[in-house]
Amino acid sequence: MKYHLLHLGCQMNQSDAERVRTVVERMGYQRTDSEEEADLLGIVACSVRQKAIDKVYARIDRWNRWKNRRSLLTFATGCILPADREKMVPLFDLLFDISELPGLPSMIGQYGVVTAASVRGITGTTAPQGAARGVTALALAGAPAEVPEPSAFWKIGPSYSSTFEAYVPIQNGCDKFCTFCAVPYTRGGEISRSSDEILEEIRGLLERGFVSFTLLGQNVNSYGKDRPGAERSFPELLREVGTLCDQSGRECRVYFTSPHPRDMSEESLRVIADHRSLARQIHLPLQSGDDKVLVRMNRSYQVEDYRRIVATVRDILPEATLFTDIIVGFSGETEEQFENTRRAMREFRYNMAYVAMYSPRPGAASAHWADDVPHQEKARRLHVLSEELVKTGLEHNQRQVGRTARLLVEGPDRRAGFLAGRTEGRIPVRFASVDSSLVGRFVDVRITSVAPLSMEGALDG
Repeated sequence: MKYHLLHLGCQMNQSDAERVRTVVERMGYQRTDSEEEADLLGIVACSVRQKAIDKVYARIDRWNRWKNRRSLLTFATGCILPADREKMVPLFDLLFDISELPGLPSMIGQYGVVTAASVRGITGTTAPQGAARGVTALALAGAPAEVPEPSAFWKIGPSYSSTFEAYVPIQNGCDKFCTFCAVPYTRGGEISRSSDEILEEIRGLLERGFVSFTLLGQNVNSYGKDRPGAERSFPELLREVGTLCDQSGRECRVYFTSPHPRDMSEESLRVIADHRSLARQIHLPLQSGDDKVLVRMNRSYQVEDYRRIVATVRDILPEATLFTDIIVGFSGETEEQFENTRRAMREFRYNMAYVAMYSPRPGAASAHWADDVPHQEKARRLHVLSEELVKTGLEHNQRQVGRTARLLVEGPDRRAGFLAGRTEGRIPVRFASVDSSLVGRFVDVRITSVAPLSMEGALDG
């Protein structure tokens, strides 16, 4: 029997999907890229963006029509708001919280589906007591009273999407309650994973030849704050990971995302400076360059606070690239407030910025406020900030022409005859080569030409 799994949304959902694949494959299902061939169809959903939710409804509508001519089973999990969950209950055969993944074999067993693993009496996971019954109750109620801790879920070994890059979750959930964000309502409060488990996972990946690691969390740098005195702090965890990778005898890169400016400490930056394996790339979400908008967003910092953090980054890690997230057209955002964000873009001179048009999400506080910036104006503001990014990105990249960049080769480029990789600062670079043995390896490339957000070069030597 075959399965097809679609994951939507952020890197955390991609990491979650890797654990879903492990459980499903231990049941005897074989992965297929073709939905039409699959007997089991699943989605790791995302309620944070309306476009992602629209994709869920489009998929399940198609899958349910297929049920008229063949037998198949559908499921959904991931970041799902209560309002979306209620709508999905009658559409999917199974709907469960990602932390209840260990119970998936018993849930499928309730449908009378015989798998290769069930014939052998093997599931590869242990379902929490009452897990299947809990999912039934969850479906009837539309949402759980609270999101269960993902401790059992984290013990499931992922089926990694790559042979050299890995996402390693270290924290789940959020306590910040930004007014535009649905994450506290989809993933619950902040919970830190055991640092011993994290280090064990990275140690095992190093032994298997992995060279790039991304530590994941909704507020990754608040790690350990839910267990003060009982767990390492984020800087302490970074130091342990950096030491482990530095002493591995191989070249490595360690990233983390996504941090919150409120929790970005000077200590963390100094730890990065002390360890060669900790990558010089900082993702620091701004969201808005206007203090009043930041208050309405409940971001817990002002532009001056953010400015001090950026200055500290530039001082301690002068070679680091700086990435950010920005929302345009937030509820009540005036033209003057938008212009403040534009000025912040110019001041902080980002290497990359992910700019999104605001869309209200049910459950988030701002969903009760007027979405009063017209879509056309949101699109204009997005275009304006994109143009600002193009200018600063090009200036950053032009300074690299003639220099040698160290790349981790990721695979073939879209342009025939080229391979693509990224610098330590995560800037995309392509170079002429068809040598597939370079994928997953570090190479030196002399930069010959640049675009605003990418570069091109030639293998050095």
